[in-house]
Amino acid sequence: MPTALLVLFLLVVLFVVVMLAKTVRIVPQARAAVVERFGKYKQTLPAGLNIVVPFIDKVRYLIDLREQVVSFPPQPVITEDNLVVSIDTVIYFQVTDPVAATYEIANYIQAVEQLTMTTLRNIVGGMDLEQTLTSREEINNGLRGVLDEATGKWGIRVNRVEIKGIDPPPSIKDAMEKQMRADRDKRALILSAEGQRQSAILTAEGNKQSQILNAEGDRESQILRAQAEREAAILRAQGEGQAIQTVFQAIHDGQPDQSLLAYQYLQMMPKIAEGDANKVWVIPSEITKALEGLGSSIHEVAGIPRDATPRKRVDMGPTEPQMPRGSDDPEAQATSEAVQQAIAAAESAANPGRTARSVDPAATATDVGASAGTAGSSGAAGTGDPSTPEAPAGS
Repeated sequence: MPTALLVLFLLVVLFVVVMLAKTVRIVPQARAAVVERFGKYKQTLPAGLNIVVPFIDKVRYLIDLREQVVSFPPQPVITEDNLVVSIDTVIYFQVTDPVAATYEIANYIQAVEQLTMTTLRNIVGGMDLEQTLTSREEINNGLRGVLDEATGKWGIRVNRVEIKGIDPPPSIKDAMEKQMRADRDKRALILSAEGQRQSAILTAEGNKQSQILNAEGDRESQILRAQAEREAAILRAQGEGQAIQTVFQAIHDGQPDQSLLAYQYLQMMPKIAEGDANKVWVIPSEITKALEGLGSSIHEVAGIPRDATPRKRVDMGPTEPQMPRGSDDPEAQATSEAVQQAIAAAESAANPGRTARSVDPAATATDVGASAGTAGSSGAAGTGDPSTPEAPAGS
């Protein structure tokens, strides 16, 4: 008896536990439970603790209300230029109405996938390959708009549609790589040509500036050189003028006579005869006139005063060599006598027919005048000019 009661008690406890399990339903956060009563929709249980009628109400579906991410496998799509490309897509969606997602469509995941593929084929079919590869944002916006409109009645909201990758055929990839490489080579050549052009332009501008600066430097150098030459010429002319003025003033201060002029003419005659090509040379008439004036005191040159004594005389020292006197050295005396004999021999050779004598300035001037007069007479006779008077030889 006690055993039967124990078994009955255990059965009652088990029944109570089962009844509690069937009555109490706990729904997790961000979930929604769809309850059916005798196969018909009864209610939607929110998250938390819920009570249902056991054995009558049944939780049919547990819907996830969080945003879900579904990645679909690559699908072949034909572009407008008849090229097949593989496109991977990712969809971000969220269930907003658990009842519609449960009863409006059997499998909303598969429905979204198929709708995505068909919409993608429609969009990409109107684009060529180049546009397809460069219009990802446009394709994403088109897919999102179509999917959101179509899945609204299913209780689903499509938040984002992203394209993971667009893979053209291998042959197209190779052609695209070649095209890209050619385009990059072209741009590299263009940049190189532009760089060379800029370099040539800068080089030409530098050469231009250099030539301009060189020309300016040459101009300034020539100007400065011309100014220096002009100043040098001016200074040279001034110096020559001052020298001529000084000589002219010295000549007038010294009051030279005709004998000095004749002596100057005689000094210039050897210079006139210089040169190997001078076979014949003519004596100017002025020299004969000067020699005539040198031999005769009657003829005078106009402008030369009679008194030829210079105003300022320069002491040139004794005309004869001064020998040391009072020396008792016999060798010095012998040397002095030898020098006197050499001087006498030189005077004898210079003036043949005359005896050697001591050099006297007055006597020397007289002799030179006499010689000049004689030479002037000879020169005048040689020229054959009858108007030239002959000076007496003994003057």
